[in-house]
Amino acid sequence: MVTAADLINGLPEKGLYDIFKEYGEEPGAYRFAKFACRARLLKPIKSTADLLLALELNGLNNRGRIHPATKVFQALRIAVNGELENLKIVLPIVASKLAKGGRLVVISFHSLEDRIVKNFGKSELSLKEVNAVVSASLLEINSNPRSRSAKMRVYEKI
Repeated sequence: MVTAADLINGLPEKGLYDIFKEYGEEPGAYRFAKFACRARLLKPIKSTADLLLALELNGLNNRGRIHPATKVFQALRIAVNGELENLKIVLPIVASKLAKGGRLVVISFHSLEDRIVKNFGKSELSLKEVNAVVSASLLEINSNPRSRSAKMRVYEKI
């Protein structure tokens, strides 16, 4: 099984850029890939702390409410786990198992997942979207900040 450390230490700069850009939708993907490649020349990056230090030593700093490295770590997680590919595989399987009137409820946690779910729901002729997309309330977000990007979609088999 490939690990995030394998990717960080083994991929060329272009490969890291592609992962950070595609899976992290990270505007600074080029810089982050360059920083990681520069840091691994000195010593292998073996942990999230090592990667964060490499990025911080190269000028990355936390100016917003979400740490800039968050999308880098998200991208690595998605790549290692094959999350988007697995979602594309499982949605049609689950939809095919539904009886008429059965419901498929999907909660996505970032825009890449949500886009796949939304496009699947639009293209799957045997499903209709039951209600509008449900997002976390401000109260929920205040008590659980990780819920801020969660979206729930509900489809019914027709």
